[in-house]
Amino acid sequence: MNEERLPAAFTAGIREMLGQEADAFLESYTARRTQGLRFNTLKSTSGTGHVAAELARIQFGLTPVPWCASGYYYEEPSRPGRHAYHAAGLYYIQEPSAMSAAELLAPRPGEIVLDLAAAPGGKTTHIAALMKGQGLLISNEIHPERAKILAENVERLGIPHAVVTSATPGELSRRFPEAFDRIMLDAPCSGEGMFRKDPAAIGEWSPEHVEMCAARQWDILQDAYIMLKPGGSLAYSTCTFNHKENEDTISRFLDHYPDMELIEMKRLWPHLEKGEGHFVALLRKAASEEAAPIRNKRGSGRSNTGPKLPSSVRDAYQQFMNWAAGELPGFTGQGVPLLFGESLYLLPEAFNTSLHTGLLDGLKVPRAGLHIAHLKKNRIEPAHALAMALQPLQAARSYDLAADSLDLQAWLRGESLPVPPELHGWTLVTVDGLPVSWGKASSGQLKNHLPKGLRILKSQNDEQ
Repeated sequence: MNEERLPAAFTAGIREMLGQEADAFLESYTARRTQGLRFNTLKSTSGTGHVAAELARIQFGLTPVPWCASGYYYEEPSRPGRHAYHAAGLYYIQEPSAMSAAELLAPRPGEIVLDLAAAPGGKTTHIAALMKGQGLLISNEIHPERAKILAENVERLGIPHAVVTSATPGELSRRFPEAFDRIMLDAPCSGEGMFRKDPAAIGEWSPEHVEMCAARQWDILQDAYIMLKPGGSLAYSTCTFNHKENEDTISRFLDHYPDMELIEMKRLWPHLEKGEGHFVALLRKAASEEAAPIRNKRGSGRSNTGPKLPSSVRDAYQQFMNWAAGELPGFTGQGVPLLFGESLYLLPEAFNTSLHTGLLDGLKVPRAGLHIAHLKKNRIEPAHALAMALQPLQAARSYDLAADSLDLQAWLRGESLPVPPELHGWTLVTVDGLPVSWGKASSGQLKNHLPKGLRILKSQNDEQ
């Protein structure tokens, strides 16, 4: 990309900001963009997942990303997004610089965490892995179609403790004051770090757009402040370079909220590091001796037990657990059951003990925790999300396919497969030990239950 294609006001701002380094920065736009993937440690550290991850490292020629222990560079011809391991949720295709944000936030297992602008899911899936699937992660995306993509990526990576919402930051802050131990705000920005990846971003850039983004970031930050617990941490990140959306926004935030402290600020520049560039600031709210009670929109206080479950939900959950006793001997079924029509979910237990299930009332919730089953008339169908969250040993039956086999290609196209006649019933279908879907075996045939929208192997909607 020639410098002449970049907006003149942008290049002038970069020269003022970087001085003698500006030429090297602008020259970086002529290089090929970097490609990266991040292993999903919810899967890649288990026995079969560890073996698959080692095979992927060799096959894709992976080299480590310095600032992310699970992150790796790959060369574009290897196309890991089209490999069966991608469909199995072994990794997430993610721009390497973007991996810095969740690493700096450093969420811990068992915490209550919010990803406030989460689609398409790169930082959410990274946070979930660092939490080891424990605690509660609320992943929010205001735009419904992007929220759907977010939910699909959460499902593909087998994340059991995430709730996907689609709400404005203001709506969330009214429901969840001082509720979160950590908040990730990957703020909507002018996207200067996207110029090499997405040339259309160049045409959208203007000084006025930068001003508009900074104003929107300020509004969202104020809602994030309301939702952060005393003693909690907030990571603010952008994929843009100007001071107005980064250092200036953080300075304004700190001036306005004297109980917030800047812990660390990190910039990754494309002319200094192998990546498209990123800005992250980690801030912490001062602790208080007595935190304010969590209140829902009706003003009721925090509950340790939550509302009594309707009999219809209790009956549906018991029906599923009776089925699971024979089909899923290793599945514990921990969580709060919720029923939406014929779809049965398990809301993370941490939601009920630390918040209140009533806080979801009236919210758009594309994914209320782990989707475990469809309750059909006189029968149960296990949900695809449940398959993706299981280990093979948790299922009564599993059937493994090799990643390079014709049978796997046929399965991913939605075809049924011949199997030994003694195999009968719901079967967890795996690729090199990694779940990809359910099948149902009968009379020597394994009927395909891979959702139609996921058939024919292709890359997913991953993020910068």
